[in-house]
Amino acid sequence: MLLLVHAILTLWVSWARGQEFTCEPPVIPNGDFAPKMDQYELDYVITYQCGNGFHPPLRGNEAECTALGWLPLPRCVRKPCGFPEIKHGRLLHADTSKSHFPVYEGRSLAYFCDYGYVPPSQAGLGVLTCTQDGWSPDIPCLRKCSFKSLRHGYAPDSEERYVQGQSRTVMCHRGYGLPNPQNTMTCAENGWSPPPKCIPVRHCDMPIFENARATFTGKPFRPNDTMDYQCLDGYENRDGSTNGSMVCGEDGWSHLPTCFKSADKCGPPPEISNGDIASFPLKAYPPWSRVEYQCQAYYELQGPTDVTCSYGKWSKPPRCIEPCIVSKENLDGKNIRLKGSNDKTYYAKSGHILEFVCKSGRKAVTSARSFRALCLEGAVELPRCE
Repeated sequence: MLLLVHAILTLWVSWARGQEFTCEPPVIPNGDFAPKMDQYELDYVITYQCGNGFHPPLRGNEAECTALGWLPLPRCVRKPCGFPEIKHGRLLHADTSKSHFPVYEGRSLAYFCDYGYVPPSQAGLGVLTCTQDGWSPDIPCLRKCSFKSLRHGYAPDSEERYVQGQSRTVMCHRGYGLPNPQNTMTCAENGWSPPPKCIPVRHCDMPIFENARATFTGKPFRPNDTMDYQCLDGYENRDGSTNGSMVCGEDGWSHLPTCFKSADKCGPPPEISNGDIASFPLKAYPPWSRVEYQCQAYYELQGPTDVTCSYGKWSKPPRCIEPCIVSKENLDGKNIRLKGSNDKTYYAKSGHILEFVCKSGRKAVTSARSFRALCLEGAVELPRCE
C-alpha cells in the first residue's frame, strides 16, 4: 500500500513538473514578501514579513512553491499571548505549564483566585481570553471588601460586600469623621481606602457642590452652623425641590447637596432571565438608586448583585447561570455514578467540579482526568465506562 502511495505521488510530481507548474504571487493580509515576481517556478522559496502587531503562525517565515500551492501557507496572525501571570490567582489546571505557551488570539483559559479575591464576574471561576491587546481582563482577580461594623459611625443592618473599584458612603456619629475630608471609602487591592474608621472632627469644611451653589464666607463652619444652597436652573434635589439647607454637626455635614436633572431618573430595572429584583418595583427611581437581584433555585448569579441608576440609565444587570443537571439516565448510559452520591438527579452550579467513578464491574474508557468534570454554564462532559 505504501509503495502504491509513493508511486502515485511520484507520478503526480513528475506530471506537475511536466506541466511546468507555477505559483501565483501570494496574498498575505498584514504582511509582505520578497522577491516580487509575476510567476514562481516549482520549488521556489520566498521570504515574508508581518506588519506591526502581527507574526507568522509557525516558526520561520519562508514558504515554498509546490504542486499544491505555497507550503506552509504564508499568513500573519496577531501577536501571541505568553504565559499569564495572575496576581492573587492561578490557572485552573495545575499541569498548564509555560511550555504550552505562547497561544494565539481567541484562546481562553479558566482560572481561580486566592482567598479574599474574585474574578470580575464574581463567579467561582474566571476566564482569561487572549486578545489583540493581550490577556483580558487586565486585572483577573479583584479584592473583596466587606462592611459590617463602624465604631463611632452608622453601620449597615447586615454585612455588605464590595469588590475592588467600588465605593461606599460612610456616615460617622456626631463629632467624628473619616481620616481624610471625604465621606466615601473605596475597595482597593489591599482593602478599604481609607479604612472604615471614624475619628473626632471639630469643624466642617466647605463641601464640593455639584449642580448647586451657595454663599461661602471663607470661615470654617462650626457645629450647628447652617448653610443654604440652591440647585442650578433645570435641576432639583431628591425630594423634588430646587433649594435646601444642611447643618454642620460634630460628625460633619448633615448631608451633602445632590441636585440632578429630572431626566436623570430611571424607570423600572431591566429584566433578567431566570431571575428578578429582590424588592417591590417602583415606577421611577432617583439617580444613584440601587436595586438588588436574585436568581431562581439552582441558578447562580453572575456579575454584580445589583444595578445603579445613572443619568437615566441602569447599569448592566447580572446573569443567572444555568446549573448542570446530571440525571440517573445520564449516569446509566455512561455506566458511571457520582462519587459519594446516590443515583438520583443531581444539580451542580457553574464552576463546580463533579467527581465520577465506574459502576461495579465496569472499566474506564475515557481518561482518568475526565472523571473530574467541570460544570460550565449548564454544560458538563461525562466520562464513560464499559
